[in-house]
Amino acid sequence: MFNTIFTSVLSGGTFSGSEFVIVTAAAFLCGLIIAGAYRLKSRYSDSFVTTLVLLPMIVELVIILVNGNLGVGVAVAGAFSLVRFRSAPGRGQEITGIFLAMAVGLAAGMGYIGIALLFSLLVSGVNLLLKFLHFGAESKGMQMLKIAVPENLDYENRFEDTFRKYLKEYSYEDVRTTNMGSLYKLTLSVVLKENASSRELLDELRTLNGNLDISLGRMVEAREAL
Repeated sequence: MFNTIFTSVLSGGTFSGSEFVIVTAAAFLCGLIIAGAYRLKSRYSDSFVTTLVLLPMIVELVIILVNGNLGVGVAVAGAFSLVRFRSAPGRGQEITGIFLAMAVGLAAGMGYIGIALLFSLLVSGVNLLLKFLHFGAESKGMQMLKIAVPENLDYENRFEDTFRKYLKEYSYEDVRTTNMGSLYKLTLSVVLKENASSRELLDELRTLNGNLDISLGRMVEAREAL
């Protein structure tokens, strides 16, 4: 009984109307599973979630039409590769969702409905489990500290005593020049010590950087909506 999951409902590169409806419905169901799992504990746009629902059906139709035709299949693969250059880069989570939707669409288009549904449930379940376990999450309390300093200031040794006084951990993420090279802008990821006052930290830092701009806030992941 279990082995029937790994058999195709299509044969010989041909399909009937009922078989087409079955594989399309399966692809649609896989898309709903993937999109539903992605919406939980993830930032998303409406258009991207809709894409996750529709993409398996689109891929399924392409595969079912070119089934058995190697030349057309290679041409379609080349067309899909153009999508990479016409879209925003996206985050790893979004790219994974796109590849998962395409993979189950491919499986459904070849008639392997059981594999498509099983793989959708398996990967979506593992994805949700990792999110609930906060696997790979950044350190608790991590914030972004940005400090502007004049070009003639030795910033490499200027703030170390203050950092050790107020911060449990810190690391330089980026150093760049700004304002026509007259200023440096330092970007650090920091974790404040327990009971440390962020106001006292900023007050002490601004006495060291000539009262130039300083900002402290939560880390926000830069992204473009897909």
